[in-house]
Amino acid sequence: MDKKISVLILVVLIGVAFGVGIVSLKYNNDVMQSMFETQNEILKTQKAIQKYLNDGGGGSLQTRVAQLEGRVESMEEQWDSVGGVLNQLKAANTRQAQQPSQPSDEYTKVHDIPVKHSPIIGKKNASITIVEFVDFQCPFCARFHQPIVDVLEAYPDDVNYLVKNFPLSFHPQAKPGSKVALAAAEQGKYQEMVDLILSDNQNLSDEKYREFAKKIGLNMKKFEKSLAENDAKYEDYIRDDMQLGASVGVRGTPTFFINGRKTVARDFASFKREIDAILEEK
Repeated sequence: MDKKISVLILVVLIGVAFGVGIVSLKYNNDVMQSMFETQNEILKTQKAIQKYLNDGGGGSLQTRVAQLEGRVESMEEQWDSVGGVLNQLKAANTRQAQQPSQPSDEYTKVHDIPVKHSPIIGKKNASITIVEFVDFQCPFCARFHQPIVDVLEAYPDDVNYLVKNFPLSFHPQAKPGSKVALAAAEQGKYQEMVDLILSDNQNLSDEKYREFAKKIGLNMKKFEKSLAENDAKYEDYIRDDMQLGASVGVRGTPTFFINGRKTVARDFASFKREIDAILEEK
């Protein structure tokens, strides 16, 4: 019985220690392959011991004890192997941490993002332009829109904002949302429509868009006429935006650029740091 308890404890400890090692470290492919091979051997031995304990083994007591001791020794060897692999992982992780990080070209390259058909939100001659590639049905676009509103309020003379349309294929109301915003722009209400859609974009529909149009005070006849008569033009605008997005490395929404450089900023504090740094340079 003591032997069984010792074996079970060993099985549990190996499983726990191995799991902790995997979670807590960064690793490379070669070392991980060795780890996975060792893991498979340990699992095989664990299963063999568990089956042996469940079945009661076979042969004489002396034979069963010898078999069990052999399997325990095998697990001890495998555990030593795991320890060696973990040491390799730790060393690799330490080397990686000591290497100076290099900024990705993705976030250092400055892209030319022309205004073209996009309404400018904010002061036209502002020194800083935030461009966002937007899917109007995207929940993340909705989540990260308020910081943009806050930035425009905090920097009314220094920052303006452009929306480039990037409707994703699995969001059926995204492209209609782009067209609705462009139709609102015909009446000088682009910003109001953008803010309203992105404040409540979970249940979008044609009816919902009409509610938004009424809420921001659009002339409904002109609004409906713009949607009907300018559909082809809006399609061209959206296609142009998507081609532009693809050319500057947009792979999802929202994607933000500050003065042509892609940014990971998503909250007000992050945008503020980048904006202040640009203003200090000027």
